[in-house]
Amino acid sequence: MPRRPRQYLPGMPYHVRQRGNNRQACFFENDDRRVYLNLLQTVLKRYDVSLHAYVLMTNHVHLLMTPVAADGVSRSMQVLASRYAHHINKKYGRTGSLWEGRHKSSAVQSDRYLLTCYRYIEMNPVVNGQLN
Repeated sequence: MPRRPRQYLPGMPYHVRQRGNNRQACFFENDDRRVYLNLLQTVLKRYDVSLHAYVLMTNHVHLLMTPVAADGVSRSMQVLASRYAHHINKKYGRTGSLWEGRHKSSAVQSDRYLLTCYRYIEMNPVVNGQLN
């Protein structure tokens, strides 16, 4: 039986994170990032979710997003993770899970925390030494 989608408060921003399985890479070259971003754009439009900030690290992603509907974030992340994993597995002849379980998320309940999330996401490549 499939898991029920998580419910999010419409209009509330969320800091969403997803990590590669065993903290291993989920992006191997710049083309992989382009594919992920194209898929992200498609699911955000399909499920009516706004994206405010993002970073694609080698082994994880951070997204700051706000859904219009309660299931927007869940559905977006489910479709995005599945389609991207399928792409990577096919491209690199892999099998198995690309992601370490389901995405994690935190509600952003204040303007101060919103600015902290923006800063954290924007500075993640600097702190982790992954500037391209």
